[in-house]
Amino acid sequence: MISFLRRFVVESWLGRILAIVIFLAFVGWGVGDVLTNMADDPAIVAKVGSQKITTRDFAAALQAEMPRIAQQMGMADVAHIPANVRQPMANEILQRLIGQAQILEAARDYGIQVPDVAVRDEIFAMPYFQGKNGQFDRQKFNAMLANAGMTEQRLIGLVRDDLTARAVMEPLSTGAHVSDLVVNRTYGFETETHVLDVLRVPFASQAEPAAPDEAGLKRFYDNHPWMFRSPEYRHARIVVLSPETVATQSPATDEELHQLYGAQKERFNQPELRSVQLITSSDQAAAQAVATLWKGGADWNQLQASAKNSAAVEFNDARPSVLPSATLQKLVFGAEQGSVQGPEKTDTGWVVFRVTKVTPPHAESFDAAKPALRDEIAKVKGPAMVSASVPKLQDALAGGGMDSIPADLGAAPVAGFLDAKGMTKDGTPAPLPASGELRDAIVARVFEQAKGAVPQLIEAKAQPRQGQPPASLGWYAVSVDEITPSQPQPFDAVKDKVLTAWKEEARRHEANEAATALYVAAGKQGGVSAVAPAGSELQKDVMVSRARPVETLPRDLMGIALRMPAGRSVMVGDDKGFVVATVTAIRHPDPKSDAIGIGRVRDGMTESLSSDMTAAFIQSLGERYKPKIIAAGARAAMSEAGFGDGS
Repeated sequence: MISFLRRFVVESWLGRILAIVIFLAFVGWGVGDVLTNMADDPAIVAKVGSQKITTRDFAAALQAEMPRIAQQMGMADVAHIPANVRQPMANEILQRLIGQAQILEAARDYGIQVPDVAVRDEIFAMPYFQGKNGQFDRQKFNAMLANAGMTEQRLIGLVRDDLTARAVMEPLSTGAHVSDLVVNRTYGFETETHVLDVLRVPFASQAEPAAPDEAGLKRFYDNHPWMFRSPEYRHARIVVLSPETVATQSPATDEELHQLYGAQKERFNQPELRSVQLITSSDQAAAQAVATLWKGGADWNQLQASAKNSAAVEFNDARPSVLPSATLQKLVFGAEQGSVQGPEKTDTGWVVFRVTKVTPPHAESFDAAKPALRDEIAKVKGPAMVSASVPKLQDALAGGGMDSIPADLGAAPVAGFLDAKGMTKDGTPAPLPASGELRDAIVARVFEQAKGAVPQLIEAKAQPRQGQPPASLGWYAVSVDEITPSQPQPFDAVKDKVLTAWKEEARRHEANEAATALYVAAGKQGGVSAVAPAGSELQKDVMVSRARPVETLPRDLMGIALRMPAGRSVMVGDDKGFVVATVTAIRHPDPKSDAIGIGRVRDGMTESLSSDMTAAFIQSLGERYKPKIIAAGARAAMSEAGFGDGS
């Protein structure tokens, strides 16, 4: 849902004009000419029913989007994009405009009309046209439109179209409904809880094996040649331009540091924080039963499963104001850490709780906070400084390669040998001026690029978050000038390494045999807890569900155990050893006692259904309203935007 609405409303021609182009022009960033070029023009690029996309419309969209797409391709300027690549890019932008036109045409067929008062209220609410008193200012409105080169009627038309498109699309995002039966079935599937007894057989717990003779060690070396090879090393010259590398170009002033410190007083002067597990019940007897079970040694997962008709909530690092009542605040912030308290009567019912962590209050002085403040300001300034330096670095690389990097760009050059894991020949991390995903991207590029290939400036991007475009991490270029291939290491040179590997393999084998014997015995004698040796790593009553996986258990174990009946055992391995587990019970939480959980399932399914409905609707519009594209108009728009090639 979100992605489609963003594409056809927020990132559409109309939405982009309202949310980006107008705003940029009004704050004086020099794009008034873009708005000026949006005046009505008889030349047409495409028709969708009664809707028309003019050459000026298409040219404005090209000027707004082509530079962004060029940057994503690692090019600092649209002029560097080959002509045969520009056309598909322009087609994609035109399809977005057509999608918007299809929505407007559907609105016309549905008889949707936006009243003048709604358009007026929308414009009056825009902060760009409000005076110091927060009210619509006609003089400011007229001045900004004149400055942007836009007529009042043109703006009114754009706002009306935007409201019309919203009237068509928003019901799809809010009208989806999932039946209670489907929600309850899904909730039951996700929260079905399997109780496990888990026994670990670690490799490290096995006895030290006796060292083999020379012949046995040599045989192991011959049978595992891939384990005893030197890695491939590459000598690379690298230049990195990122917010971190440019931070030294413009250090924060004391005035900026003081302003940020003052704006974040709460962060540097925190009151006492407490983490608490809390169960609330409307019935005193039920609350007392929870308290008795808790004080008897039950863990939080067991309490959540057994607390019928009660609400179980965790607050992590909470201030007093986060808790729902003054009485509860006083109780929680007056209790000892670790002890079970209650039942106590509060405004919300009878509560039983345990404080799991207490963070004392602290005040951090300005001098102590300076390093963190300086880093934050650098992160804010960095992206703009990087953007300003990218074209200059691109030109420098094109003109003279790695030898012509100006010293005043904030770009950090480095050179040396490294392997595919980013390690130097002496086994230490290569001193690259980058970390995290940016460092990983650079190392990967070093081992993808051919020796002697011309260095290209590339933008690295973070993994995209749900509903958000990927953020830029910085830019880099790589030149590989020497490659040392991987090769076998002589036995005598790696004898100690061979012995270590042999012992590790022997421990794995012993652990495998021990775990297999326990697994077979558990199947015959009623479970792993009945056959676990004294002093072994046995965990009882581990609760696993699809909604609450246990991170400390192997993923394969959870996937298998959740499909097993009670009384069955399973054995799996991971990188630390083997795990034998028995399913001792299966529990089915009551959805009536978990309003929060049911709500989360309903919200997730509703959002998914809404997304599917929106996708189906958009597809149907494409089939119902076939666009007619006029090639001459498209070529004219490309030329007007400065991206045409005469084809």
